[in-house]
Amino acid sequence: MTILLTGLPPLPRNIISSHVSHPHAHTHRAVSENPGWSLLRLSAGQRLGIAFVVIAMVWAATLAVIL
Repeated sequence: MTILLTGLPPLPRNIISSHVSHPHAHTHRAVSENPGWSLLRLSAGQRLGIAFVVIAMVWAATLAVIL
């Protein structure tokens, strides 16, 4: 082990994060023509509308159990 001018031993080489290519690294998938339905594609108003409907359904179910 060599000592540098700073008096500290050199840092060991990290073999896990070295720049060796591996089969699962940085693969790009083709984008589908029909990606399906997603909340991210809705406008803010549409997402709020869905949220209000879900909240109303939860309140209705809660009141149905209580009463």
